[in-house]
Amino acid sequence: QVQLVESGGGLVQPGGSLNLSCAVSGNIFRINVMGWYRQPPGNQRELVATVTTDGMAGYVDSVKGRFTVSRDNAKNMVFLQMDSLKPEDTAVYYCYAFLKEKSYGPTTDNWGQGTQVIVSS
Repeated sequence: QVQLVESGGGLVQPGGSLNLSCAVSGNIFRINVMGWYRQPPGNQRELVATVTTDGMAGYVDSVKGRFTVSRDNAKNMVFLQMDSLKPEDTAVYYCYAFLKEKSYGPTTDNWGQGTQVIVSS
């Protein structure tokens, strides 16, 4: 049973910073892609950032230059450093992993339970 658990969310003033962490636990054969989604209140979920096994990162335009995604393959963890935060960044942030639990099994999308980020003065 694979679980993704986020941490590091909270309340921060505009212009501040937060670092989100996500730990993926369970028996895992391979994690292909990791990243972060977010869902503002009342809105749909959107992809924020992804990072491949070799560290290649991609971002939605709205966070480029402000957010940095990284991963620790040995620990099955992914991080999201968020700087220069704006009120528009307020959302529940979900950890994402595209992974295989078994070599013979499917590669599936997995999300954590989410961690709340509130950017407000």
